[in-house]
Amino acid sequence: MRIVITGATGNVGTSTVRALAADPAVTSLLCLARRTPDWQVPKAEWARADVAETDLVPLLRGADAVIHLAWAFQPTHDAAATWRTNVTGSTRVFSAVAAAGVPALVHASSVGAYSPGPKDRAVDESWPTDGWPGASYTREKAYLERVLDAFEARNPGCRVVRLRPGFIFKREAAQEQRRIFGGPLVPTVDVRRLPVVPDVPGLRFQVVAAEDAAEAYRLAALGEARGPFNIAAEPPVGTPELAEALDARPVRVPATLVRTAVAAGWHLNLVPASPGLFDAVLRLPIMDTARARTELGWTPRRSAVEALQEFFAGLSAGEGMDTPPLAARTGGRVREFLTSRRL
Repeated sequence: MRIVITGATGNVGTSTVRALAADPAVTSLLCLARRTPDWQVPKAEWARADVAETDLVPLLRGADAVIHLAWAFQPTHDAAATWRTNVTGSTRVFSAVAAAGVPALVHASSVGAYSPGPKDRAVDESWPTDGWPGASYTREKAYLERVLDAFEARNPGCRVVRLRPGFIFKREAAQEQRRIFGGPLVPTVDVRRLPVVPDVPGLRFQVVAAEDAAEAYRLAALGEARGPFNIAAEPPVGTPELAEALDARPVRVPATLVRTAVAAGWHLNLVPASPGLFDAVLRLPIMDTARARTELGWTPRRSAVEALQEFFAGLSAGEGMDTPPLAARTGGRVREFLTSRRL
């Protein structure tokens, strides 16, 4: 099989490339990214491509499956910029899949596509996917669910899989995620030595290790499954799980206080994560992953706490990978301040 992967140099992309390269059924991989890396993997060739601009049809022609992972989280101050990459770019990928006659499309949706939902029980894939209107990320993920609905109606011969993972972590992606969500003011310290962890009412979410998410993408691309699948490890993460991962003591902090601090930092261009994204996280439903386990054949190898511990270890050690998005250093904290509106 020949597989094409967009966004192949990122957190999930690098793990997915590794998982596919190790599978004997995969004969070749074409890995697309805006900036090609020095990192090399057996069976993989690299091509420079911007999903919002490049003619993708020649790159996708002859593929047995396309895994679409390309996504821009920043700049949150410029919704038109993320829309260009995430919505316009994704729509162009879907159109190219149809034009090139690719028989399978695996799309990286998200728990963020879901409408606000319960924290005390799990919802399955039939929960509404209207997102949270206050954040670009959730609006865009939800919009693409509607685009895929139309794509499937027009292209019934293409097998479409939508994976909806929780937050995805791995050790080598810690610095990228610090830059995307925390910004240049977050120091490189051993966070595992912090004595306390904030206990924010309503904060409960799901995570999965990047290697386990990659296994879900491998199964989706090489198998026969169709439709949406929730992807997350157990248990859902709240204050007790964060305290365990950090070996820290919980201290109650009002959600309004945290949101006020995030909003102030965001408006001052000091924190890249928007207050709308914080609002969205508080409203994410807890997902039921039974369908992924029974129909996709997916079982995570790492617990949610283990995935968090790996991330915190990478954050404390300042680790990265030899790809542009995951590089441990990108020119220093001053450069991060200067480019924080257009990361």
